Amino acid sequence: MSILSIFLFGGFFLALSKYLKLAASYGAILAAGLAIGWGAPRVYQKLKPAYSEGDYSAYYAGVATNVIVYGTPTCPYCAKTRAYLREHKIQYADMDITKNEKAKSDFAKLGSVAVPVILVGTRRIDGFNSTALRDALEVAGHPISR
Repeated sequence: MSILSIFLFGGFFLALSKYLKLAASYGAILAAGLAIGWGAPRVYQKLKPAYSEGDYSAYYAGVATNVIVYGTPTCPYCAKTRAYLREHKIQYADMDITKNEKAKSDFAKLGSVAVPVILVGTRRIDGFNSTALRDALEVAGHPISR
């Protein structure tokens, strides 16, 4: 083997190792980004309280129940909430914020940006959470068998 071929061959491996290190770095950055994207919402859900307490009596004026669902017809979590309440035979007021101006106004007063917002007695639940909803219904006098 000549010195020139050793030099060229060694240069090839040097360049190859440089590109492999670069690819590994990009792979590590991609993996970290995917892990953060997957994990951050789950951490947020674990840290966020399941409900907030307050005086929501003004929102119950004009409805014959103490359970209100603010939502839209196309929201899958709103549909899950409605199905859960129907399954357990709970009367509720379904407030469509896309068609009903009072519902849209009340939703804005609540300061929410996402649906569903569920009011049950003194509790407000943002999003569908069957455990929080069941507990709120029990506290509000609508016992659910487990």
